[in-house]
Amino acid sequence: MAADEDQKALERTSALLGTLGHDVTATAVDLAQVTEAIAREEPQLSVVVVHQDDEHALDLIEEISAFATGPVIALLSEEDADFVRRAAERGIYAAVRDGHPDAIQSAIEIALRRHAETERLVEQVDRLEGALERRAVIERAKGILMERHGISDRAAFDRLRAHARSNNRTVVDVAAAVTDGHALLTTDGDESDA
Repeated sequence: MAADEDQKALERTSALLGTLGHDVTATAVDLAQVTEAIAREEPQLSVVVVHQDDEHALDLIEEISAFATGPVIALLSEEDADFVRRAAERGIYAAVRDGHPDAIQSAIEIALRRHAETERLVEQVDRLEGALERRAVIERAKGILMERHGISDRAAFDRLRAHARSNNRTVVDVAAAVTDGHALLTTDGDESDA
């Protein structure tokens, strides 16, 4: 998707992106058009062209970053370190001076790679947080069983695991039930108050 406050510049940018081998599926001038284009097209990459209205460009960048699943790059008419800093705070992955096709293609490749790496890191963090959450549930359940039954850490885990196996459930599910106050069968077959 290409976004710009100037319709003619937007058409030039779309044509340039086309010559670089990219399909421009949507173009947008204002925030409403950006939101509609993102919902309709789900662009893999968005390009915001910056001319004179920095605030409009920053608003476009922020809107795209908030709703699009792909990265955003900024095409600048001139070097502007202050704008790049502010745009980075709003979510751009790369910035490049307009009019240099090879540099634009490089910026696109960098943005796509950085975005893919960010996605991998987010997935990894989600997996780690899930593992920590599961571990915490198991530890709480073990603590409850240890206190109530005067058993060791290992014995409490063995009890959770045995109950999970015999009931075709996961240890985490059984541990969650214990922490919610549900009874757990002891190894003797008696109902416990855990």
